[in-house]
Amino acid sequence: MITRRCALAGLALLPAASARAQHPSFPDRPLTMIVPFPPGGPADIFGRRLAEGMAKPLGKPVVVENKDDRSVVSALDLVAKASIDAHIMAITSASTSAIMPSVLSNTPFDPITPYDPTRDLAPIILVARVQEVLVVNAKLGISDLKTLIARLKAAPGKFSFGSAGVASITHLAMELFERETGTKALHVPYRGAAPATADLIAGQVQMAILDLPVVLPHVRSGALKAIAVTSDRRAALLPDVPTMRELGYPRVNSDNWYGLVSPRTSIRANRDRLHAAAAEALQSQALIDAYAAVGGIAGGGTAEDFARFERRETEKWTQLIRVANIRFD
Repeated sequence: MITRRCALAGLALLPAASARAQHPSFPDRPLTMIVPFPPGGPADIFGRRLAEGMAKPLGKPVVVENKDDRSVVSALDLVAKASIDAHIMAITSASTSAIMPSVLSNTPFDPITPYDPTRDLAPIILVARVQEVLVVNAKLGISDLKTLIARLKAAPGKFSFGSAGVASITHLAMELFERETGTKALHVPYRGAAPATADLIAGQVQMAILDLPVVLPHVRSGALKAIAVTSDRRAALLPDVPTMRELGYPRVNSDNWYGLVSPRTSIRANRDRLHAAAAEALQSQALIDAYAAVGGIAGGGTAEDFARFERRETEKWTQLIRVANIRFD
């Protein structure tokens, strides 16, 4: 009789247990999304729109916390060390995940990053891709890639290119361009894309590969000439500009990108909930339009897709960093 009563009691509890399994307590409080970039830029816009979109399916607010880009290492280390707590996540980028750790490890007097992106941070989803464009000062009178390469080869080291800084993706993209085209130009690093663009327009440097949103207004005004898009496909906002792939240089591919990560030690089921919420948000037409307005292409896919993408990007840039001996001076 006791056994029968216990069995019946157990059966009575099954619906409640099933309900708890289908509606886990995570998240049980507001979540934090670290954006290791200043407010107002594309990364901040991508993060904030994603946070807004994730709040509804998660049933809790997602609070965005900006960090200055000079403290990006400590910001991501904070997330990496957050143990099992998936209530904290971060927006990462090509620079922070695939480039910076390799550059720091290639620089003897700089400490290696305290976190390992592969070991300590779990990929959740690819958030956005931002196409980059090879541009020249319009006053040069160069209108196509063939002419640009010929001019560079005729005067090696005489042309200069601007970048958003040493080891930025805009720097590495030009290093990749030089190696694939057999050309050489002088690198002039700046503290960000804005001053690099200003000097490019002024003629202090002659060329650059920069994010589409940064150069688009100046291409439209005629101050800059867009030579090629360094992506697999043409930019919707510059449909007449060919890709480097179309022009015979498929390896010159340097899309900037942003992703969502959480602590590797966080509970897998909780990370799955973050992924489901992010995937739902990224399918929203309002979010897609908001990203497109700043030159972003909304991401998606599985966590495994993002992990494979990160590995490919890391391998590509790490190889270039070592071959070109790129390090912080």
